[in-house]
Order: sequence, then structure tokens, then C-alpha cells
Amino acid sequence: MRDVLIIETMDGKQLEFEVVGLVEDEDHNEYAVCYSEKADEFVVTDSAGTLLGDDGLAQEILDDFFVLADESQADAE
Repeated sequence: MRDVLIIETMDGKQLEFEVVGLVEDEDHNEYAVCYSEKADEFVVTDSAGTLLGDDGLAQEILDDFFVLADESQADAE
């Protein structure tokens, strides 16, 4: 984790996204949850670093990530 991805937008801007979490689905596919502080945005990539084209799947992975993060925070308290 803590790897940084540079994503170029359609208008030519480059944004840095830091890997903040890894999520594995029931089929053992791994995904990286990445966050850009500058854009205040999350994105999801596959294990090769490619942005997911399926918005529904990306949202499902983000939802799982947030649930796990909340559970981890509650356990720490």
C-alpha cells in the first residue's frame, strides 16, 4: 500500500491517487482502493492498476472498503 498512481483526465490534468486499501472479492480477485487528496475522490483499480470500467462494481468495492474501515476503527477504540 501507499503506492501512488498518476491518472490523466480527459482534459489533460494529472492527478495523484494513493493506494489506501486492498479488497478481495469472493472469487479472489484483488482490487486497490485509491484516494486523491487534491481531487477528494476515490477510484478503484484492478490488480494490474487499470481503472475499473464497471461503475457498479467499483461502487460495491468502495462500499465494502468503507465497511471494513469502519469495523477496523471500531475495533481500535
